[in-house]
Amino acid sequence: MSMPLPAEAATAEPIVKREDLSGIAVLTLNRPKARNTLSDATIAALREALDRIAHDPATCAVVLAAEGPAFCAGHDLKEMTAHRSDQDRGRAYYVDLFERCSALMQAIVRLPQPVIAAVDTTATAAGCQLVASCDLAVAAKSAHFCTPGVNIGLFCSTPMVALSRNVGRKHAMEMLLTGDMITAEDAFRMGLVNRLAEPGCAREEALVLARKIAEKSRLVVKTGKETFYRQVEMDLADAYRFAGEVMVENMLARDAEEGVSAFVEKRAPRWEDR
Repeated sequence: MSMPLPAEAATAEPIVKREDLSGIAVLTLNRPKARNTLSDATIAALREALDRIAHDPATCAVVLAAEGPAFCAGHDLKEMTAHRSDQDRGRAYYVDLFERCSALMQAIVRLPQPVIAAVDTTATAAGCQLVASCDLAVAAKSAHFCTPGVNIGLFCSTPMVALSRNVGRKHAMEMLLTGDMITAEDAFRMGLVNRLAEPGCAREEALVLARKIAEKSRLVVKTGKETFYRQVEMDLADAYRFAGEVMVENMLARDAEEGVSAFVEKRAPRWEDR
């Protein structure tokens, strides 16, 4: 079932389309002629869709896909350039824009449900940041990635935050300092994407992952995702202390009791998500 967002209900083509497939929400960026740039409207629509999903107990996982020749070409440079004529040369707008974009990326990380990027084409600049912000990513073998800001005098500093938390430092620095396009195979080798798919099949491969996740306890998946991102920023001792506390609470949950019993009894578990 495809659902337009409320703000877009009157338009024939929503900026972000939502389709629900048995507990999986597929969000599709839908500005192909604009190469799905992160315009003000796109950022707002995607954030609205994610906020809805965060409070939707029926959604187990999210697939983020795109229509057209680009997954996402980053920020809308025409929109940004138009604010050069502002009295402050655009400073207030740029501060607000990057705050809104950063909040969007963090909303993906904080979403209770895992988010899987399905990249069939190119993801550049903040589009690459969008992929790196997702929990998992599937790329078609024909896909490409880059952070080309250095080539136009605007270093990809905010995309760097997500990129440097996904790949090794030297790989990240090479992408950021050269602005070179990398292949899907390179992105896979570097750890930016989890799986490669045949051209045109990234969405279906992402759905395979999403369906596998949807079979798990929603409580446990939510707990695991939140714990992962919190512990990874801690030092080793604090991370173990925190993870141990989480495991104690998890062990006392109904789904852990059911899951362990099902394993011992060699049967499929019946999750209650509590």
